[in-house]
Amino acid sequence: MVHVNWGRLGKAAIVGGGLAAGAVAAELGLIGGLILREALKYPAPVQDGPDPLVRVPAKAPRSSVVGTPDGALLHVATMGDVDAADEVIVLIHGWTCNTSFWNPQFNHFADSGRAVIAYDQRGHGLSEMGAIRPTMDLLGQDLQAVLEEMVPDGKRAVLIGHSMGGMTIMSWAAQFSAGMEEKISAIVLTSTAAEDVVQRQQLVPELPAALRPAEPLVEKAFVSSPVPLPATGLSEKISHYVALGPVARQAHVAFSHEQIAACSPKARGAWGSAMYTLDVVAGLERISVPTAVVVGTKDRLTGTDHAGEIAAVLRGNGVLHSYTEYPGAGHMVPIERAAAYNRLLDTVLGDVSEAVNS
Repeated sequence: MVHVNWGRLGKAAIVGGGLAAGAVAAELGLIGGLILREALKYPAPVQDGPDPLVRVPAKAPRSSVVGTPDGALLHVATMGDVDAADEVIVLIHGWTCNTSFWNPQFNHFADSGRAVIAYDQRGHGLSEMGAIRPTMDLLGQDLQAVLEEMVPDGKRAVLIGHSMGGMTIMSWAAQFSAGMEEKISAIVLTSTAAEDVVQRQQLVPELPAALRPAEPLVEKAFVSSPVPLPATGLSEKISHYVALGPVARQAHVAFSHEQIAACSPKARGAWGSAMYTLDVVAGLERISVPTAVVVGTKDRLTGTDHAGEIAAVLRGNGVLHSYTEYPGAGHMVPIERAAAYNRLLDTVLGDVSEAVNS
């Protein structure tokens, strides 16, 4: 997710003086103007009342913490009996979100008898940032810490990742793929990318030739500036444009915007900077369990080009479970298309059970 206070970001980008900094500031200002212009042209959200699926679950998940090797504590939310459940679902949210992002899935699985685990990524929600520099490798190491602590020996998990959560899974696979089939039964990669996620975002048209030399600096400043983000009506419009499809429910726009605005500026900037060098292709290539790929056709952050590339690697390795596009949906598929997405998860879980019992 990307949400930027353009005036302050433009000032923050002018570091060290010189023509490069001036070009960065000019390009940031231009990008901000273009995004604002496009956001204001977006259709007004559909006013059709609240969505029960995004409400706080009636059966509140239990909170606990998992320690990481460097000492940071990660907040974990658990629903159901992990020891007794046949299937353990692990939900991994994306950049600037938190465990409540998965409310539609917590609500869907509440009476299913399945165990559901979600955790706040480092620096998000109630999880500590820790003292070491965020990297893509660290995402996978944090997931490993959660799996070791929360999934009992002898049980396998279904990993479901959205955006940076999908990158987390691929990072984990790059480092801990040995014996994957003994620990993981299936994976769902949703609205994610394996490389060049910042460089290939589709938020603005191609820039004028005079500003293109500064584009790499701007891309990094675009995602890594730790400025506070005000929760205003105008910023909600920008969140709609950046994160959701053009035709979106007001309940979904407001819920998504609340997630983004609540994220710590420090964590947002630090993880945005880490994602600028994203390359978890090695992890993608090591996935050895059935994996579903999901994307919205109007996703401006991790679009169908990324999803198609991921699916092609999985298909070539014989582990692609399915490839699903949701027409008109943006980046927030688990929210925007929650009912259909939940049915897809049911299918994946059903196929896992069938494979176990066959």
